[in-house]
Amino acid sequence: MKKYGILAGLLLAAFISCKTTQPSISPATAVPSLAAGPAWAALWQQQSGEYKALCLQAYQLAAWKLDQYLAAKGNKPLAVVTDIDETVLDNSPYSVHQALKGKSYDPGSWKEWTAKAAADTVPGAPAFFKYAASKGVAVFYITNREESERAATLKNLQRYGFPDADEQHLLLKSTTSGKEPRRQQVAAQYDIVLLFGDNLGDFSEIFDKKLFEQRNSNVLQAAGQFGSRFIVLPNPMYGDWEGALYNFQYKLTPQQKDSILRSRMKNY
Repeated sequence: MKKYGILAGLLLAAFISCKTTQPSISPATAVPSLAAGPAWAALWQQQSGEYKALCLQAYQLAAWKLDQYLAAKGNKPLAVVTDIDETVLDNSPYSVHQALKGKSYDPGSWKEWTAKAAADTVPGAPAFFKYAASKGVAVFYITNREESERAATLKNLQRYGFPDADEQHLLLKSTTSGKEPRRQQVAAQYDIVLLFGDNLGDFSEIFDKKLFEQRNSNVLQAAGQFGSRFIVLPNPMYGDWEGALYNFQYKLTPQQKDSILRSRMKNY
């Protein structure tokens, strides 16, 4: 889970107007600009058909690619590796909850949310991973949720019947948020044919802690992997793309972040 932020300047009123059952918000309690961005993004994730279509497109492409890998299977057993948040589980209610309080991400409130094991699924995710398991493909969940979230995370996955939702196949964050050591742990015994995520760090260490120019350059260099081995899910709410804009200096003040973000926006 990455720090929430940005898309400064979006008004909460636009978000609230689409929620007919939501009480009105007075100017005194209006959401600050840094929190309004994720609220708008969460609304898109919850309500737009385009979001659902993109997710279904990703998982249907993955099923087609998996069939190709199965036909060319080698000696090692096959595995797929997936992130959890915004890849198989939808945490947009957390973004809304924080935004309506005028707040952004913080570890305490995040753990209160994950403890509920109430996240819904990302469209297409349950069907794909059940299909993969039916073909004898192992599913590994590599997430930067912490050890204290293990039980609730498994409960949430098991609620929807995700395969391999057990201790062995759930690899949580340990000493580092980088996922490469955990991917290598899986690769020691399995041929990882597909990786799923909403953040570039879910796919390769070449994207870890890189500033936005280098991240974009590395995407172009790895272009052949996307849609072939790397399956990206949409997440407009948060991610390393945001941190990269202000050099991963998450402790900057909201005003400092706002200034940097405005400087990155293209106008005419």
